[in-house]
Amino acid sequence: MGDRRYVDIPGSGTHELPPLLVQATRDGTPLSEVVDMAAGIVEAEDILGDAGAEESVLEQRKFDLALNLADQYLRLVSHWQWGDSILEWVRQCEITFEGCEALRPLLHPDVWPHAGRSSFVNLLVEKSVPTHGVGLENAVGLRLTFRQPPPIDCFSNQFLFYLNASVASTAYHTWACLAQDTPAWFPPERFHFEVVDLAA
Repeated sequence: MGDRRYVDIPGSGTHELPPLLVQATRDGTPLSEVVDMAAGIVEAEDILGDAGAEESVLEQRKFDLALNLADQYLRLVSHWQWGDSILEWVRQCEITFEGCEALRPLLHPDVWPHAGRSSFVNLLVEKSVPTHGVGLENAVGLRLTFRQPPPIDCFSNQFLFYLNASVASTAYHTWACLAQDTPAWFPPERFHFEVVDLAA
């Protein structure tokens, strides 16, 4: 398993963790409004420049770009919601660990959000939790970056197209590396939990 260091948990039983409740509901803003705001970004940032095309072709390109920006934004919101759900799940897991004598020593007494809690994110990765295309580390990184998902007009087209993944990844890895030691991995076969999609 490479450089992974699994923690030693007394006994051989499986520990039941709280369910991961994924709040992946769409933002209350209607899609048409999100597309309109994305169109405002296309206009304000003059993304197409002087394309020299016919007006109808230019308008279609602007509309396509606005749709693409809106799609990127909705993906960002979906990642953020997953990250928010994961951090809430980690808090619930902390309560479970505190109540179990065998698990209690695994938690460091530091104030939340202690970077060692990335072990819980690693557990989700190890358990191959179905995320439907959401990168768990990026999801948590976005939630660590933003307390709530900002409206689309707070973002540049460059952020939505290119930068959000690298910003989220950097935020997550910076947080995860704050632990003095390399975060230990929980042995996946020793834990069980359900993933519940509340949007379903």
